[in-house]
Formats: sequence, C-alpha cells, structure tokens
Amino acid sequence: MVKIGVISDTHLPSRFPYLPQVIIDKLQGVDLIIHAGDWEDTFFLPELQRIAEVIGVHGNMDNFEVKRILPAKKIITIEGVKIGITHGSGAPWGIKDRVREVFEGEDLKVIVFGHTHKPMMEWEDNIFFFNPGSPTDKFFTDKNTIGYLYVDKDKVWGEIIPIEI
Repeated sequence: MVKIGVISDTHLPSRFPYLPQVIIDKLQGVDLIIHAGDWEDTFFLPELQRIAEVIGVHGNMDNFEVKRILPAKKIITIEGVKIGITHGSGAPWGIKDRVREVFEGEDLKVIVFGHTHKPMMEWEDNIFFFNPGSPTDKFFTDKNTIGYLYVDKDKVWGEIIPIEI
C-alpha cells in the first residue's frame, strides 16, 4: 500500500509566513507528497522534500517562478492507478466538471485538485475526486485540512485530516 500526503492551497507566505509544523508532522511517514497548487512561492519545498518525494502543479495564485517550474496538470501512475493532478478554476460549484475536462480522453481513476479550499472525497463515473482542502486558509470552509490518499493495487481511498494552526 502507498500512502500519499496531499496538500493544496498552502498560500505561503500570504496566509502564513512559514510552513506550520503541524503540516510537517502530519506528513511524516507518507511515501509521496502531492501539492495541488496555490503554493504562491516554493520557499518551503525543501522542507517537504525532506519528508518524501514531492509532485506538484501550479495554481492560479502562484508567482511566476512557481508557474515556470511546475505544470498546470500532471498524470502519475502509482501501483497501476492513473492519478491526474490539477489545481482547478472558477467557482466552487461545477468544479468536478471543470477538473474532469482538463483530463478529457485520459483513463484516470483519481483526480486530485484544490482551488476551493474545501475538502472533497467523491466517487463519480468511476473516478475518485479528491480535494484535501487548505491547511492555512478557511475561505469557503470552516476548518483547515490536509489529506491522505491510499493506493493498494487497484483500490483507492482517501482520508481528510483536520488540523489546527
């Protein structure tokens, strides 16, 4: 089984001047970290890389450097499971349709996204839509969260972890 730590919408440094220790603590022991965009800056990337390999995409609020080094979308395969990663765009309603369109024609089992700051775990049309929420901002939600995504052969499930910063 592979345990993936999933974060998005960290918005550092505008929401928090540094990567809160609770996030580092909650990511300990994961096999991989996925960041689904809106980093704003990558100054904390080395801290994440000390925990596990980091795969990320850029979001709409990221600076030029983040957009230069990270793609808008990425597809990875973990234990034979294809996972699409993108940030998302537009209003919270209809976001599943918009992130699905980003991967039109791809046979994905999981789509990881962010943007809304609101956690989501939903199966629809044999695709697991997973949004970890935001660990540093409560816009559109009442709690800060990160996520764990589990892949075990052809099985996929997730967990949303509330955090206090």
